Amino acid sequence: MQEHHDDSDLLVILRHAPHGSSWLREGLDAALVAAAFGRGVSLLFMGEGVTALLPGQQLGPLGQKGTAATLDMLEMYDIETLLVEEQGLSHFGLSSDELMLEVECLSPAALARVLSGHRLVLTF
Repeated sequence: MQEHHDDSDLLVILRHAPHGSSWLREGLDAALVAAAFGRGVSLLFMGEGVTALLPGQQLGPLGQKGTAATLDMLEMYDIETLLVEEQGLSHFGLSSDELMLEVECLSPAALARVLSGHRLVLTF
């Protein structure tokens, strides 16, 4: 069964919440840089990473910006494949229609297919 992720050769996995560390921001930056160099990039939000997609984020305790501004840039860089781990959403009691952007929810089986279908995987 062919899925539509074939045009992407880099998968960036975002596992961290927006605040508390710079991992999420660095992951998004890496995705933007790769896309700027013409790579097909997919983003996968897993675990706490799914909370990065919630609207109305406040500044973090150390004044870190929320991720909304960076997420708005994804489209400009043609990063359109936004994947979310179903388990991560349900863990936080969220549904995909509460998120800021259009995402594709992945079951564990679909997740395994996506992971094996990318040549390059970066985890943040």
